[in-house]
Amino acid sequence: MPNVKSAKKRVKTSSARRIRNRAFQSTLKTFVKKAFSSNDPEEAGALLGQALSFIDKSTGKGVIHKNTAARLKSRLAARVNRLST
Repeated sequence: MPNVKSAKKRVKTSSARRIRNRAFQSTLKTFVKKAFSSNDPEEAGALLGQALSFIDKSTGKGVIHKNTAARLKSRLAARVNRLST
């Protein structure tokens, strides 16, 4: 248990951030999974837009690393491009 005032605050803030990050990561996984599993090119394109937007939001908030975001976006775009051809 922390004894110092600043350490007590860090426990509270890290707990709040952990909850927010887990919610963002869960939603992110859902968007990515839906976009990957779609077999219809039009539907996949729409889901791709939603997923890319949420990936960017997650990166901006520091939930995922920028390289992880770039890798996810690249894989999703490649998958949708394969469907459309």
